[in-house]
Amino acid sequence: MAGYVIVDVDVHDAEAYGEYRRLVAPTIEKYGGRFVVRGGAHEVVEGDWTPHRVVVLEFESVARAKEWYNSEEYAPALAIRQKAATTSLIIVEGA
Repeated sequence: MAGYVIVDVDVHDAEAYGEYRRLVAPTIEKYGGRFVVRGGAHEVVEGDWTPHRVVVLEFESVARAKEWYNSEEYAPALAIRQKAATTSLIIVEGA
């Protein structure tokens, strides 16, 4: 069953976040993931959620998504993102 990483990103340092974007894609690909949503336009139609930049990644499983997130390949990019942005991130099992 697929695993999804869903992220709401509030970027505070665009230059550093650009470096994150450059580094992250190869790590996602290495773990078999792919971008489903990468910061496209959005509209809130219910509730009071006010997302900033929404990103959705798909992996073959939750276990694989967690492997990617905790990997040494992703660690340098993660450190940059955590300095450049405030994020909320979940990993969720697909239907």
